[in-house]
Amino acid sequence: MKFNSKNIFVFGTLLLATIATSRADLELPDVSQLAVNKQRIGLTDITITYHRPLVNGRKIWGGVVPLGEVWRAGANENTTIKFSDAVSVEGQPLAKGTYGLHMIPTADSWTVIFSKMSSAWGSYTYKQEEDALRVNVKPLPGEMEEALEFAFEDLTPDTAKITLRWEKIVVPFKVAIDVEATVANIRNQMRGRSQYEWDALNDAAQFCLNRKINLDEALKWADASIQNEERFENLTTKADLLKAMNKPDEAKKIWDQALAKATAVRLYSHARQLQSEKKGAEAMEILKVVVQRFPDTVFGHLANARIKSAAGDFAGAAEDAKKAQAAALSDQQKKNIKALIDRLEAKQDINK
Repeated sequence: MKFNSKNIFVFGTLLLATIATSRADLELPDVSQLAVNKQRIGLTDITITYHRPLVNGRKIWGGVVPLGEVWRAGANENTTIKFSDAVSVEGQPLAKGTYGLHMIPTADSWTVIFSKMSSAWGSYTYKQEEDALRVNVKPLPGEMEEALEFAFEDLTPDTAKITLRWEKIVVPFKVAIDVEATVANIRNQMRGRSQYEWDALNDAAQFCLNRKINLDEALKWADASIQNEERFENLTTKADLLKAMNKPDEAKKIWDQALAKATAVRLYSHARQLQSEKKGAEAMEILKVVVQRFPDTVFGHLANARIKSAAGDFAGAAEDAKKAQAAALSDQQKKNIKALIDRLEAKQDINK
């Protein structure tokens, strides 16, 4: 090719264009750093993604963040909150999904907004008609927080309080999971490998039993667990389900079947579990069965010690505990029983 001024100009223009379109963007640290906070409640995952601005000596409320106006609840692009299942926020239903999280602060009340638009930059293009939900909450005074933070607090099996903390303001809103969504999740798991494992089926039945929900299906899961492998654990689950369903005669029949199958250690452990659940009277009945069926074993002596301890007979209980210690098969077991003996000799109830 013969170069002239025109060719050189075209070639240079193409070269510059190629360089411009192929250059890599340089990633630099954000002034307001990215954060992701995730919490599972039941089987529902909640994920908050946000940027954390600093106070940096500035006036925040009524300054950096104007009062009475929609605010992005963070810095840079949308703060987002994602729910893997349907939930309720401050008692109001909200479908599963990812939402842009915005807030409108005022002196004594804040509006928390869940927007169906989650990919905007800040709140500049916010539209109220895209709201999925709005709730009103009360701001609270708090300790100084230099960097904005979202936290999960006051956790229960079914709820959490999500709090925004920045400067000296705390903004809480309560999220509750839909227990039916958890059951649906469990139901889907039961269609997979779990349906062939006695313990998974038993766990599913126990979940519903403990919450007194979905008892008919829970009974089917317990039956399937027993069919896979009949054990003390799933028989007692079935017996407890039948009792919860007001079928005492059927429950008694299955419970007797469970007792016949139980070993000393399993019965004793079941009694201790009942004690941890504050079911002392039921636990004592099981301990009496252990004494009756396995009188000259470690667990028979321990059961007798607990029965006597509950009655205030600490001397008699200590003697039984010493018999258990003598029959123990491992040094660790002997050590654990020695701790019970020390408590009994100090006249302390070992059931507490």
